[in-house]
Amino acid sequence: MRTPISTYRLQIRPELTLQDAAQLTGYLRSLGVDWVYVSPILTAEEGSDHGYDVTDPTTVDPSRGGPEGLAALSKAAREQGLGILADIVPNHMGVATPGQNAWWWQLLKEGRTSKYAEAFDVDWDFGGGRIRIPILGNDDELDQLRIVDGELHYYDHRLPLADGSYSDGDSPQDVHARQHYQLVGWRRADAELNYRRFFAVNTLAGLRVEVPWVFDESHQEIVRWFREGLVDGLRIDHPDGLADPEGYLARLREATGGAYLLVEKILEPGEQLPDTFDCEGTTGYDALADVDRLFVDPAAEEYLDSLDARLRDTEQPADYADMIHGTKRRIADGILRSEVLRLARLVPESLGLPVEKVADAIAEVICCFPIYRTYLPYGREVLEESIGHAAENRADLKAVLEDLKPLLLDRDGALAGRFQQTSGMVMAKGVEDTAFFRFTRLGTLTEVGADPTEFAVTTPDFHERMARRQAELPLSMTTLSTHDTKRSEDARARISVISEAVPEWELFLGTVQELAPIPDGPLAALIWQSIVGAWPAGRGRLQAYAVKAAREAGNSTNWTDPDADFERHLAAAVDAVFDVPEVAAALENFVAELEPYGTSNSLSAKLVQLTMPGVPDVYQGTEFRDGSLTDPDNRRPVDFQARMEALAELDQGAKPAATEESAKLLVVSRALRLRRDRPELFGGYRAVEVRGEAAAHVVAFDRGADTPGAVTVGTRLPKRLEAEGGWRDTSIELTTNVRDELTGATYSAGSVPVGTMLEQYPVALLVPTD
Repeated sequence: MRTPISTYRLQIRPELTLQDAAQLTGYLRSLGVDWVYVSPILTAEEGSDHGYDVTDPTTVDPSRGGPEGLAALSKAAREQGLGILADIVPNHMGVATPGQNAWWWQLLKEGRTSKYAEAFDVDWDFGGGRIRIPILGNDDELDQLRIVDGELHYYDHRLPLADGSYSDGDSPQDVHARQHYQLVGWRRADAELNYRRFFAVNTLAGLRVEVPWVFDESHQEIVRWFREGLVDGLRIDHPDGLADPEGYLARLREATGGAYLLVEKILEPGEQLPDTFDCEGTTGYDALADVDRLFVDPAAEEYLDSLDARLRDTEQPADYADMIHGTKRRIADGILRSEVLRLARLVPESLGLPVEKVADAIAEVICCFPIYRTYLPYGREVLEESIGHAAENRADLKAVLEDLKPLLLDRDGALAGRFQQTSGMVMAKGVEDTAFFRFTRLGTLTEVGADPTEFAVTTPDFHERMARRQAELPLSMTTLSTHDTKRSEDARARISVISEAVPEWELFLGTVQELAPIPDGPLAALIWQSIVGAWPAGRGRLQAYAVKAAREAGNSTNWTDPDADFERHLAAAVDAVFDVPEVAAALENFVAELEPYGTSNSLSAKLVQLTMPGVPDVYQGTEFRDGSLTDPDNRRPVDFQARMEALAELDQGAKPAATEESAKLLVVSRALRLRRDRPELFGGYRAVEVRGEAAAHVVAFDRGADTPGAVTVGTRLPKRLEAEGGWRDTSIELTTNVRDELTGATYSAGSVPVGTMLEQYPVALLVPTD
């Protein structure tokens, strides 16, 4: 198996094709990257900028460069000594435009007799033998149907007609009644949809890749990549949606000839990847959470809790456990109720349990779930505990839960299998996409894959976690920014400084809320933190983010029934940043106050991530400072030419200041190059001893195995460090003579003053010279 030393993620789209990526391989090689990591490249919905809505799994998307583009990228990568990691989407297909998806088109045309009836996950009986397609404005709009060129049209929607279902003179409504699908109002999807989706996205229909021929046909192009040596490894999107992730990974490993595999799996604190998963690890959200918390001041938790209580106009801050139970219940009873009802319909009628009671009980178990899903028998004890908690919460459901328990624990049963596919949907929508926009005391903590109740991580805890990572998952990915992060690594690095500047944050928030009030205290905290983290940013970017954040939170407005008056207040607050001098001045002053410490956090977190155990990924463009917010903001085009020119200047001897973007480029390039060129320096992990009054402000580790290796030194809590008098007598203990890859300075074995070592940058990357 070929394995990567590092990766660099590119968002492939019509504006950055595979051919364009091929042109970047020289730069990536110079940057120190080992593998190019590309977003989904199979043919997707026309105009898709992300590629997760695959419409034809048998071809590389022409708009993304087509097979010629993949061949060009592979050739260029090989010439530069680079591998290729490709993102694939086995769980679902894009069905927004049936005419673009031959599988879905045939299913709609032929119904349950179609070959593809086995490929898509449809509950035909519940739909009366028809697939419900929720595209109507409301159910009264059937009079808008038209027959055009042998197809059924509803405005811009085109759908097929079953053979023999149309004769001249038939009304469109009568023809519609004869089809294998039923067009319904979009609001009916919440409770009446009868096909599995990706979360609550109606236009992404679930695939049954556990069926052998479905796997074969949906992976034939992917397998070709490995047969022809075009690609070296795969990132598997959303494996938790699959009926049998373990079996899928085993089949994929075999089909790719034993290739390197990563799963997009979110692990809750303390949760381990099942030993039976035949893959190298996850895409790194667990690592992100550990790194972020290393740069949060634990002393701020009580103060930020107090502020949160005041923003909520309550005596107590938000109870996160209670909050996520409520938000998950909101999802289970709302946009994912159709999935819960489908589970209820799998309970044998012989038990005599009312469907509504069963659905209520199942939803309660899911809402008590502390992880995304089980993989029975792995996680059985978690499921049993969750059933017990549900019974404690709802005594009225205790008897029903006792009847359901053996069914939920039966790994071979239909209910248990589908329950495992469903629990993660509710977790993702209820926690990541709702609670993370409501639990707002510190935006750094509400990132994908993190538990925001873990406020900070001490250096001893961090070292313990990294030693475990080295022992158990040395080839798992590490990351700080992705196409799915709520805020980029640099935005979070600046926001983390708020934990060291609570009085200043309270003053700033009070000022802007008086001048440009957002009438939702917790949301206001989130919006203003995000603006601070992203600044400088354009009006359009911030307006789009604010609306999305408010609707995701769902307290003052939402996606289905937006509150126009609230959203006017929200827009006015964002506009004030640009139009009200007092607000602009308050923002600029607060950002300036945080900036040097945010830069320190950014450089330290990046160096830690790039040198810690695992395979580090750099998300496109983040070798410069990047203040992106949630998608689609984090998928904006990248100015690669500027980065190429800056790297060339660094290599010619330019010395960047610690506050400039090129300082981050220096850290990224030198760390990546060292990992690639000197892999023997990264075979182990141990904490490096630090002594002195400011020892707690240092994170330092040696990556050598049996002999000294690369040593990382980073700064923690820099604002508090400065307030306490700086480094003073703090020293680091070196076991060998070293040279700093960032400055060229050399140090002899023994005790070295940290203040001397970190005089130019808040970080050091030390290499043995003996």
